[in-house]
Formats: sequence, C-alpha cells, structure tokens
Amino acid sequence: MELIIFDLDGTLLDTIEDLGDSVNEVLRARGLPEHGYAEYCHLIGDGMEMLVRRSLPEAQRDDATVAAVLEEYRAAYGRNWAKKSRPYPGVPELLDTLQSRGVPMAVLSNKPQAFTELCVSQLLPGRPFSPVFGQREGVPRKPDPAAALEIAQIRGADPARTLFVGDTNVDIATGARAGMVPVGVLWGFRDEAELRAAGARHLIAEPAELLALIR
Repeated sequence: MELIIFDLDGTLLDTIEDLGDSVNEVLRARGLPEHGYAEYCHLIGDGMEMLVRRSLPEAQRDDATVAAVLEEYRAAYGRNWAKKSRPYPGVPELLDTLQSRGVPMAVLSNKPQAFTELCVSQLLPGRPFSPVFGQREGVPRKPDPAAALEIAQIRGADPARTLFVGDTNVDIATGARAGMVPVGVLWGFRDEAELRAAGARHLIAEPAELLALIR
C-alpha cells in the first residue's frame, strides 16, 4: 500500500457524545424532541447540514429552519467539541506504528474543514496527516470520490494501492468509487452488516489489525 486515507468521526475519534450533546442543546432550547447517542450514530456521516435536517421533526425541515438551526448548532459544537471526544483505544498506538514505518497518511471527513483541522491538531497531535480535508466549499462531500482522488494525486499514490478506512457505508462507497481498497472498522458508529452490504473489502475489529493489510 502506498497511502492510507482515514475517516475521522467514528474511525479515529469517538466524537458521538459531543456531537449529540451539541444538537440536543439546540433542540432543547427550541422545545423540540432530543435524541439518544445510539440514534445519532445513524444521523451523522453526511455533513453538519444533513445531521441537523435529520435531527429535526419532519414538519420543521424547511430550508429556513434548517439554516437557522445549523448556525445554532455550529456555535454549540464550537463550545462542546472537545469535552468528551477522544481517540478510540488502540488508535494512537496504530498511528505511532504507521508513522514509525513511514506510511503516508491522510484524513478525509465530511465534518467542516475548520472543525476537522481542529480535531486532528488537538486530539491527534503530532501525527503527520497530509492533507487533512474536511468538507470544503466547492468540493462535493463523500461518497463522491473527488476529494479522495485529490488526496491520492497530492501524495502521488496509485488509488488501487490506497486504503480508505472508515466506519460507515458512506466511507466504503467513497473508497470503492475512487478505485481504492475500502476497509470497514467495527468499533465505530455503524455495524458489520452495513459495511458488508456497502462492499467493504476488509473488516477490522481492532486498530492494530490494519497493520496486517499493509505488509
């Protein structure tokens, strides 16, 4: 393998509590029903706007309400993003091993660019991810393969020799559409059945198992 591209939320970082708490803070202030963390595991994955839209009651998903709640959510997440979020057990050790072996690594998330950079720099410090891409203006979000292919081009890697590692069907589809090797992780926000149905080439139950795929 010439490159590993990692998803962020649900793959490298367990962020579900801060994400869910932030949405619930906004919903609570508006007198709307809140959701549990298990529900949020299925509401996230397609960017902040889609998270907000899915979290609202169906009768309040008009564009104006979604836009207003999205701004409130951005502010709430800006306050809460680092309260409970942390790397998954075994992830720091995996990244240290990959770094020591000189394996090129990058991050591609549907989280907005500023928050993606913030989470990586503060919660995964010292790791040589390059580039670190979140959702950027003018670039389609995953599962569109454009950003994944852009990363491969930047790193001079053959997509066919690139692992795309993630925890949702969106990540698996991104890797497959980019002609990469999609690897599903079983410690994240979705289950094995979803990852298999999406076409994961490999499934791993612990971070260290990734090392066997690059030997």
